[in-house]
This record gives sequence, structure tokens and C-alpha cells, in this order.
Amino acid sequence: MTMINGYEQSDREDSLDILNLPSLEARAKQIIPAGGFGYISGGSEDEWTLKENTEAFNHVQIIPRALTNIEHPSTQTQIFGVDLQTPIMMAPAAAQGLAHSRGEMATAQGIAAAGALMAQSTYSSTSIADTAAAGQGAPQFFQLYMSKDWHFNESLLDEAIKANVKAIILTVDATVDGYRESDIVNKFQFPIPMANLTKFSEGDGKGKGIQEIYAAAAQKINADDVRRIAEYTHLPVIVKGIQSVEDAMTAIGAGAAGIYVSNHGGRQLNGGPASFDVLHDIALAVNHRVPIIFDSGVRRGSHVFKALANGADLVALARPVIYGLALGGAQGVTSVINHLNDELLIDMQLAGTKTIEDVKQAKLLRH
Repeated sequence: MTMINGYEQSDREDSLDILNLPSLEARAKQIIPAGGFGYISGGSEDEWTLKENTEAFNHVQIIPRALTNIEHPSTQTQIFGVDLQTPIMMAPAAAQGLAHSRGEMATAQGIAAAGALMAQSTYSSTSIADTAAAGQGAPQFFQLYMSKDWHFNESLLDEAIKANVKAIILTVDATVDGYRESDIVNKFQFPIPMANLTKFSEGDGKGKGIQEIYAAAAQKINADDVRRIAEYTHLPVIVKGIQSVEDAMTAIGAGAAGIYVSNHGGRQLNGGPASFDVLHDIALAVNHRVPIIFDSGVRRGSHVFKALANGADLVALARPVIYGLALGGAQGVTSVINHLNDELLIDMQLAGTKTIEDVKQAKLLRH
């Protein structure tokens, strides 16, 4: 363990024996301090939407196919010309130093080893440059929480461009913080500085609650901001936090190169729909004009399959990966992605789908 400001960080570095991803939460709870664990695992209010995110995958079923004459399915895919070994990606998630002393650097290393895509968060424990370097040239995206100060936004985007990220993810569903009761109960404040805030602003995030952090973020975000970021960076801009057809169409009309269907893992608007329940309608409306990334509630290979068959191009998750990070560092992260990908490969074979494009064309049984 590493001690920083009275907070114990894991130093573990081991591959993991994983039965399934849901089982990792209890194991991680034993080693992540209560405040940090509550921040990572918690949702908003009574966590109804958090729970629905995973339950919603049961609203459709995969149709088994047997006489398809296939073997050895492949999970290789690509997005924006970037080749990937799996459609599973690391969602942007803040403050991974709460789980491990190497934070996002270990996550980036582990994600790269799995041939997957890493998304950095503005509120990372490690800097954009250090996280990119840890990936050793593997593709990464950078997620921007827009600040009220455009010069701050530019400084982050400049650093991301310098780090050779392949796209910018603009988060638009966190203009205020969801009411997260676990953080209130634990009186949680970030014990570990956020490297990007340290480098580019007066405050470093240490000793602040999430509501104080979000208070510096822009509360008003609109289509012009999408255009501005695209024009400034000359990179694909993916708008994250889309839960309605209307917002998807607005984002595309503003020049978004991708749509990210997400309800922030049930951490923002409680009582809103499960992310999976809105994916299909959004995908129909988008109609392949831009790629779609999906997250919220993914815990099984069958969830990945269903999300792809329901309109997603990539499927992201964070909490199970962060639990793997706490339990095994970079190797633990790789173990999580590999396990989920192995489950997906089994589902692909049993559903008669040899490629990820085949999965996207698979029919789901809807009620």
C-alpha cells in the first residue's frame, strides 16, 4: 500500500482469476478505503437508474444460431480508422488513483495490453502526457469536462493534441453533480490531486468534494461548443451523455463525429431510463451517419453483444475495470478486459456471428 494524505492506495500488480465481473466489486471493497469505494461504486439518489442499467439488458434476448458453419470468431474492429482487437473500451472515469497508486497510468498500460481503447478523463489522477506515455503508443481518446474558462479548455485540448489522442469526448450530462448519497454519508473529499487541474489551474482538486469540482465546470453547454471544439482541435468530437434522439440529432447537426449513449453509469439523473433502453431508438435515428459508443451497466459478454446488436459500435465500461485496477494494477485491468472479451467470443460463436460486423447485424428478440 502507498499512503497519500492519509489515504491508502493499492500497489498490487497481478493477473486476476475472474469468475465474472460482478464478483469483482466485493473483492475490491475489501481493499479500497470506504470513501474512495463509495465514490467509485455509487450512483445518484436511491440508485434506481444505476440498477436498471444492468437489468435492462434482460429486456431483449440473443437468438441462438447453430447451422452457420463458423468457428473462431474475431472481435477485431475499428473506429475513426483506429484498429482495435476488441469493441470493449475503457470509459473515461475520474480519479483512478483512488483505486491504485499508479492510477490511470496503470489502466492505460493494461488497456493497451488487451488491445482495447483507453479514454482519459479531465479529472484523472495522472496527467494527459503521463497517461498517454503509459499506453506506449496505443490509441487513446481524451474526455473533456468543459470549464467556464475557455483558456483552461484550450490548455487541456492542447495537451491532448500533443499527446496524439485520436478523438475528443465532450461530456454534456454533468453540468451539475448528481445527488450521490454515498459521498455525503462518507463526507468524501478527494484525497489525491487531479493532475490536469494541478497543471492548468489554481486548484488541484485535493480536499474538495465532487460538487465543488463540478462548480467550476460549465453549466451551459450547447451545439456551438461542439463546433468550437471540433474547429479548435481538428479531431473527431464525440458527444457523451446522449439519452434522447433529439440530443443526438442536435449533436450531429453541430458537427459531432460520434455519439456516446450514456447516463453516466447512473450517477447523474436518477429516475431516467437505463442507457440500454434508449440505445435502439437513437441508433435508428442516427442511421450509421456517425459511430455510436455505449456505456452504463455493462457486466457480461452478452451485454456487449446486445449493445452492439442494438446499434453500438464500441461498448465501454469503467467500474469493473477500476476494481481490476485495485486488485491487480495494469495486469488486473488486462484480466478484466480479456475475461469480458472471452465471454463475448463464446456468445458470438453460439449466436453464429463470426465478426463484430456480424454481431451488429444480429437480430434480437424484443418483447
